[in-house]
Amino acid sequence: MALFGLAQEWLFEGLIQPAMYGMGLASFLSDAYNATGWLLVGLMQIAVLLLVICPLQRWRPVEPWSADAVLRRQVRADVRVDVVYTLIHRLGLFRVAMFFAIDPIWNAGFGWLAVQGMDGWHLDQWIAPLWPGLSDSALAGFLAYLVVFDALNYLLHRAQHRFNWWWALHAVHHSQRHMSMWTDSRNHVLDSMIVDSLFVIAARVIGVAPGQFVALIALSQLVENLAHANLRLGFGRLGERLLVGPAFHRLHHGIGLGHESDGKGSLGGCNFSVLFPVWDALFGTARFGVPAQPTGIRDQLPEEGGRDYGRGFWAQQWLGAKRLLGTA
Repeated sequence: MALFGLAQEWLFEGLIQPAMYGMGLASFLSDAYNATGWLLVGLMQIAVLLLVICPLQRWRPVEPWSADAVLRRQVRADVRVDVVYTLIHRLGLFRVAMFFAIDPIWNAGFGWLAVQGMDGWHLDQWIAPLWPGLSDSALAGFLAYLVVFDALNYLLHRAQHRFNWWWALHAVHHSQRHMSMWTDSRNHVLDSMIVDSLFVIAARVIGVAPGQFVALIALSQLVENLAHANLRLGFGRLGERLLVGPAFHRLHHGIGLGHESDGKGSLGGCNFSVLFPVWDALFGTARFGVPAQPTGIRDQLPEEGGRDYGRGFWAQQWLGAKRLLGTA
């Protein structure tokens, strides 16, 4: 953590702070310092993607895309769009937009609650007496927050597949026919705004510190990158029940399987967990041991109507908004 703090300070003082002064935004310096932490985490995540997960994809791909030249060009075009999504999210552009559009509302609301004497519930302090050996360590609190966040992730993911209006947005994520390590960030901006806002509220309610919040999100995102990778990697019978991996999550994206409850288009699905498959096991939505399936949405298939979900970023956002309006 000390090394991360030094890197954040160096990046802020050497690049961000002079730019803020140059643009006349000195009043936002404290917020920009926090944003620098997100930027640094994003750069580290991208480094892990390129140096670790990308070689693994090339080593053992589920779908070999290099055999056919036409397919290879198509895949590259599709994956490039996902790279754009990843850069927008991991380099802080989305969070900057959230800062100006949404954060002032939450800050005003939380400020009012604090004045009324309601300043959140500190989960880490509540659980500390339960594990005396960890009472003086941030580890107990971090693990507790990780479990709570993962449970919330599962519930929100179920909701995305339960309500027609939310699926209209979440379908952007599932419309990728060539899933890769970049696909995790492929989401409609309204979908991301809803999910991120709910996590911010949850973090404030249970007392997650800003530094812990960054670490929790960063860890979850890296696991999600691995889970979306075009990678034939198994964790074994026990391991795949302890941590979400590429095989488990690929089934969630499988056509007619992962996002349908009956294989006929009804909303539902399986394997919703983000980190720990235990939530799927508890709620009866887990499926293990199914061979790798083609990914996408049933109505994208030519024989099912060939619905267009958009090839580029703006087309995907526009069509998602149209689907949302169509559910009203």
